[in-house]
Amino acid sequence: MGERSDIPLPVGDYRLIVVLVGVSHPGNLGAICRTMLNYGFDRLHLVNPTCDPNDTETRNRAKHAGRLLDECRTFATLEDAVAECSVVVGTSGKRELGEKTLFRHFVMPWELADRLEGTGSTVALVFGEEGKGLSTPDLDACDFLVTLPTWEGYPIANLSHAVTALVYELHRRRVLSHQGGEPGLPEVVPLQRHLSPEVRTVLNRAVHQLSTALTWPEERRESWRQTVVRNLAKAMPTDEEATRMVGGFVEATTALQHAAGHPDWVNDRRRKLK
Repeated sequence: MGERSDIPLPVGDYRLIVVLVGVSHPGNLGAICRTMLNYGFDRLHLVNPTCDPNDTETRNRAKHAGRLLDECRTFATLEDAVAECSVVVGTSGKRELGEKTLFRHFVMPWELADRLEGTGSTVALVFGEEGKGLSTPDLDACDFLVTLPTWEGYPIANLSHAVTALVYELHRRRVLSHQGGEPGLPEVVPLQRHLSPEVRTVLNRAVHQLSTALTWPEERRESWRQTVVRNLAKAMPTDEEATRMVGGFVEATTALQHAAGHPDWVNDRRRKLK
């Protein structure tokens, strides 16, 4: 568990700095470091933190992301913390209602990910203190605001959970755009599920052959065949997955024909019973 590959961080089209204003809980700070590194971000700025990056709980919660605590920078003001950034995005769960909102103009996380894509900017994503959020002056210092699509009955998320949700969405967009195109985003899990026409034909033929070997009445066999074909199509298997299923269907057909004494188990099957 917890295996790590010796590869660089993702590059993407912009550089992200997570800025925490007044973070107070060591566990939150450590958890934020861990989730940032999980999603390939490692630049952390702290503004007037009231907990210590070297606190035991912070280090324990950070796990193998301790280097973010070693390398994080501390500032006296938000202005100093975002001085190198071209875009400053604030976060808040306190949303105004109605069409004529005056101050809290929000975008959703997926909109933020789309808008940052291709900008080449250094972006600050700013979070406020636990239980308080960003102050009005801090929100005013941000270029625009993002909010999570939380339920209005309980909209305020834990700080580390909010960071996780946002860096996940940003990394998700990065994966969709760049996976397989840079060393930090290897194509471990393919984004495209492809079933070639040739393998589809073989799969459907294997299902048909198995249906004809069943001992049921013809109407029931045909109903079974249609159900299996349609559900396999909805599952959108890859060529490799479909090929494995073909092997199982062929083996099952062979066994049924052998049990029934049908000559096709010898003549037409690719796999023989041992």
